[in-house]
Parts: sequence; structure tokens; C-alpha cells
Amino acid sequence: MSDTIFHKIVRREIPATIVYEDEHLIAFRDIAPQAPVHVLFVPKETIATLNDVREDQAHIVGRLAHAAAEYAKREGFAEDGYRIVMNCNANGGQTVFQIHLHLLAGAPLGGFGR
Repeated sequence: MSDTIFHKIVRREIPATIVYEDEHLIAFRDIAPQAPVHVLFVPKETIATLNDVREDQAHIVGRLAHAAAEYAKREGFAEDGYRIVMNCNANGGQTVFQIHLHLLAGAPLGGFGR
């Protein structure tokens, strides 16, 4: 496993507020939230960017999206709505080079997609 901050969270070397974990992924609250609910879903398999996802790894991205949707249902905001975002490389806003999915919710979200 690489040595990003996310890998350190998976190894429990640094603290995080973990809200979900299974054998494939971990989800925790973002330390600099951009919405009332801001959770990161991170695969335990090391993949630096979306550009690096091989065809045989495509299910990992689906697993992240499914886990986010299940979390939204469990927490009771799925019907109100939420946003999921994945950034790729520096110009796309990626700051940690381990793929991850942002789940944002808890308030009306403006911007893209309108």
C-alpha cells in the first residue's frame, strides 16, 4: 500500500471519523467539509487517479458509488438529494493521489450540473 494520508487512515496511523468500512473500502468525514455532510469513500486497493483505473478494476468505482448511495439512504438524506464527485489530477482538483469519491449533502448544492 502506498503512503498517502488515506492509506495512513486505512492503517489507523492517523485518526479519522470513520463512518463505514468493509474489506474493499473505507469511508470517513472530510476534515475540511464543503457541505454539512462531506464524506470520502476510498478503496483499499491503491489506484492513484481515475486515469489509472484498469478495465479489471472498473468495479471498484461502482463499489464506491454504491457505498455512497447506501450511506445516503442509511443516514436519511437520499431522497432530499446529494452529490458525488471524483476529481482527477491537479487541474481536476485532486490533491490526494489515491482515487476517492466525495459525497456532499445536507444543503442545496449549486454549481455544476444545473
